[in-house]
Amino acid sequence: MTDSETPLQPPLAERIPSERVFHGDVFVDDFAWMRDHDDPRLLPHVKAENAYTEAVTGHLAAGTEAIFAEMKSRIVQDDVSVPVLLGDWWYYARTVEGQQYEIHCRTPRSVHADRPTPVPGTPLAGEQVLVDGNAEAEGEEFFELAALEIDRTGERMAILVDRTGGELYDLDVREIASGQVLDHTVKQASHDLAWSYDGTHLFYVRRDDAWRAHQVWRHELGSNTESDVLVLEEADEMFALGIESSRDDKWLVIQSGSQLTSEVRLLDLRDPLSEPLLVEPRKHGLDYSVEVDGDRIILTHNGTHADFALAWAPLEAPGRANWKPVYEPAAGERVLGALAFEGFVTMFLRRGGLPTADLLSKAIAGEEPYGDPRPIDVNGIPRIGPGSNPSYDQTTVQLVATSLLTPRTVVDVDSDGASSVLKVQDVRGFDPEKYVEERVWVTARDGVQVPVDIARRADVRADGTNPGFIYGYGSYEVSIDPAFSALRLSMLDRGVVYALAHPRGGGEMGRAWYDDGKMLAKNNTFNDFVDCSRWLIDQQWVAPDRLAAEGGSAGGLLIGAVVNRAPEVFRVVHAAVPFVDALTTILDPTLPLTVGEWEEWGNPIEDPRVYAYMKGYSPYENIRPVQYPAILATTSINDTRVSFVEPVKWVQQLREITTNGADRPILLKTEIVAGHAGSSGRYDAWKQDAFEIAFLLDQIKAL
Repeated sequence: MTDSETPLQPPLAERIPSERVFHGDVFVDDFAWMRDHDDPRLLPHVKAENAYTEAVTGHLAAGTEAIFAEMKSRIVQDDVSVPVLLGDWWYYARTVEGQQYEIHCRTPRSVHADRPTPVPGTPLAGEQVLVDGNAEAEGEEFFELAALEIDRTGERMAILVDRTGGELYDLDVREIASGQVLDHTVKQASHDLAWSYDGTHLFYVRRDDAWRAHQVWRHELGSNTESDVLVLEEADEMFALGIESSRDDKWLVIQSGSQLTSEVRLLDLRDPLSEPLLVEPRKHGLDYSVEVDGDRIILTHNGTHADFALAWAPLEAPGRANWKPVYEPAAGERVLGALAFEGFVTMFLRRGGLPTADLLSKAIAGEEPYGDPRPIDVNGIPRIGPGSNPSYDQTTVQLVATSLLTPRTVVDVDSDGASSVLKVQDVRGFDPEKYVEERVWVTARDGVQVPVDIARRADVRADGTNPGFIYGYGSYEVSIDPAFSALRLSMLDRGVVYALAHPRGGGEMGRAWYDDGKMLAKNNTFNDFVDCSRWLIDQQWVAPDRLAAEGGSAGGLLIGAVVNRAPEVFRVVHAAVPFVDALTTILDPTLPLTVGEWEEWGNPIEDPRVYAYMKGYSPYENIRPVQYPAILATTSINDTRVSFVEPVKWVQQLREITTNGADRPILLKTEIVAGHAGSSGRYDAWKQDAFEIAFLLDQIKAL
């Protein structure tokens, strides 16, 4: 745009004042009408926002394309996953250059006695294609394969597919050899699926109008859904249901849980018409999960320790009175769970703020069936998590190790702790010697030490001139652990100092870390992130006017809150599917997932303290008339977790109240056919990522 041209004008939504009254407080919301997704004014406005964003960011086309090309050049597009054995078949997935989706395959063990090593682009002997996502997605704007479950005969598969992004899935049962569809009557189910032991029935989950998974159903293969049987219904709106089959295929594990409390039932899949067995009745604050181990269960629970512990109990008498201790965490540890195999157990835990794993041997006989844990070391890589482990009779456990600068490394570990590398992610042109990563500890304003993972090019020095990027989340006890990203290299190669902050509210440092960043302590999350961001500038790793920040979903709430509190710290931010109208949403129990969220944020309907506290940080209600960073908000029409209306309203308010000039645009980009995770195809997702990074880099003068 030349100086003589008329500046672009952002879309203006109609203002219709509406009062929200709670606890004597009156809040006037000019855009409350947008909550009606069927309002005929809404979609045209969203499309106008897209057109405006496209026009304002037209100069980013070359930079976006360059980053996209860099990603494609680094990522091996013709690739094959490590085959895993299940029954008589080796299962794996292929990607093909130029194609958006994975191709799920298998090959018989009778042809490959040992684990085969597939070659990209070359089918293995005896290979069968189970699901070609590219063929399934043909003609569709969105495609997601949520489940692929094989029956015990190995002759049939059941899949759940979403073609809108709304995270409701249709069921297909197919004969593998012929591809014939045997059953496709179940529609709009949740993402959980399990076969009965004899393959005559399937178990699935349905959601209610508030999008809460509340019912487990049994479907007889070949019948219509009118004859499906309700196995269990969760009446408490604070709780949601989930199912999975045990890894020996003998038990359906039904978990009912809220943020703080859980309850598990076991249904014998060898007798699919049987009633579920209750493990331990729910008790507020008791959180436990179950892993079936032959004639025992292993429990991960917080009944004896805030950071959870392992226990075991006989399957025939699984109640808490019979829980016998296996492992109590040491200081600085948080027990996450366990995988049981015939010959050993793998325990997953956090130690020193990072995920890792230990091995527990099994005794042949005696009162103590499990030995002491032995730490697993995978070449010193700091982050270790579970890989693909479908079978109870496996003699090794598959683990995945990674870090900010360590490509994804898949290893097998046997019961003695000996490991063998199965696959290292091939990143073309990546030389790890050119980069440096470290973990630092930032002192927050209240004295708490907050971990931050940092990566940079090795020649970058702390001289106060560098561009920087910081990412954060900090909610739901979710840990955002350091992991490799080819996209990050495009930032590092441009001299960007990359930081991954771990504010309170996440789970990185144990349950207390979570408790100290939720409910009436939520401000700690925002303060931690601001303090970590300021540390980067104070330590001269980042120039004062060259820091970008990003967060998504509840991390988008984080971004919205911190730009209200410290707009001067950030030059630009990206808020992805952001939860920025938080108080309005949590005040409406008819909206998807709201009731279950009250244990995370508090219940502002009943508690005036919670109302006042949330009003003090909800991004939409705390915008100030000062200069803000440039802002990009991204969302999707079919997002059922965070309504796309939240960022639409937020962007309107930001433009109205802040004093930003044209050099700090406030933009909204909406995917018309997608959900919470955005575009489904890998190339489409990469293009979306490339655009977002180009926007950030342009603002911090690093594009």
